[in-house]
Amino acid sequence: MNRLGLTALFAAVFVLLVLLMWWGYRNRARRQAAVLPAFPAAPETVLAGVREGTAETLLPPSTGVYASTVTDASWQDRVAVGDMGFRADATAHLLPEGLLFDRAGASPVWIPAESVRAARTEAGIAGKVMGRDGLLVVRWAVGGHEFDTGFRADDKDDYDSWVPALRALTPEVRDGE
Repeated sequence: MNRLGLTALFAAVFVLLVLLMWWGYRNRARRQAAVLPAFPAAPETVLAGVREGTAETLLPPSTGVYASTVTDASWQDRVAVGDMGFRADATAHLLPEGLLFDRAGASPVWIPAESVRAARTEAGIAGKVMGRDGLLVVRWAVGGHEFDTGFRADDKDDYDSWVPALRALTPEVRDGE
């Protein structure tokens, strides 16, 4: 087989693998759409206030990368519904109403304050492994399902204030239990 034939064979195998990956991701999104609840949309007033700089925030915004949202079944079980599974540059805003990841080139991810269950740092989440305490991970619930959302801040020192502030939103702390 000559060089041109090998190149064509390699290109065909590459295209086939890309198509299979796309097909698998599309099927995962279909399966999850049938099972997972609708995710909350960011209230327009909150979104407008954050973007205009007039929203009341509990902490200064933190810039970084929204890594992904996964189900509580596994840190590798990425949510593929809509664009929740797409990594994007983002700014995290903690407000009394909830947590907003304002993503560049993707829809914002909104976690209402009453949905927050826990906050911690982790080494990784689907699509992003950063090493020890490299990601801020927020556990939250909606419609009887729990999710973990990962965010890699540009300044890792932000986690020292973000983790306790997010934990203060959990029902146990809010209700005084």
